[in-house]
Amino acid sequence: MRIVKNIDEVRRQVKEWRAQGLTIGLVPTMGYLHEGHASLIDASHRDNDRTVVSDFVNPMQFGPSEDLESYPRDIERDSHLVEAHGGDIIFAPEPEEMYRKGFSSFVDMTVLTEELCGLSRPVHFRGVCTVVSKLFNIVQPDCAYFGKKDAQQLAVIRHLADDLNMDIKIIGCPIVREVDGLAKSSRNTYLSGAERKASLVLSQAIALGTAMVRKGEKNCSVIISAMKKHIEAEPLASTDYVKIVDCDTMQQISTLDRPAICAIAVYIGSTRLIDNFFTEDV
Repeated sequence: MRIVKNIDEVRRQVKEWRAQGLTIGLVPTMGYLHEGHASLIDASHRDNDRTVVSDFVNPMQFGPSEDLESYPRDIERDSHLVEAHGGDIIFAPEPEEMYRKGFSSFVDMTVLTEELCGLSRPVHFRGVCTVVSKLFNIVQPDCAYFGKKDAQQLAVIRHLADDLNMDIKIIGCPIVREVDGLAKSSRNTYLSGAERKASLVLSQAIALGTAMVRKGEKNCSVIISAMKKHIEAEPLASTDYVKIVDCDTMQQISTLDRPAICAIAVYIGSTRLIDNFFTEDV
């Protein structure tokens, strides 16, 4: 396993693998890897002959007041995890390598990006679509792996690949959680002791909503109200959104009459965390 910072070097290696008839998986990440990322690498290692893990904190998907500078980074720590789970290369470019002087081309999307996280993070998905398109062009993988925790991102990337006729299989992998239920996230490191305890309201709300669906509740507003009430009972929690949306369009629905995602975003102190469940998985 080696760390590569140069686009041309990644392309040379991919070309060699292709000449040998090998299949390639890509796991795009922003680094500071945890067990959730490890599960994506495991899936790629299982499905493909070679796995590339990108490790790049993409400045384009952060808004002016967001946590770009404080976002955790530790490439040495990441390299140990990637190697342990069967990754072959870490592609860890500097921002100047991905966005060279004069960069002025972007990949954007409407409809799917206008709900959920797109409302409070208006530049986010333009940055996601652009960097993922670049990674797909650089690595040209057979398969690319994304976590279901970022459900809207997964839907956006699937739509992107379909719209632009990218010959890449997009694979969503289950959420990995801490023992107490909190979804694994690099941003969990921001939480104080009291905030970490308070953060359990997210997974508790997800469990509550899941139980209601399992019992046959179809009215989305009833489910949402119960989940919001639980979250808002925690003094350190502030709700950004609790919504139920169509899996394909990310548009809100009022009745569970099709495959849907119940997605939440909650501030615990100043840290914004997300979680969700897919109704088809209930």
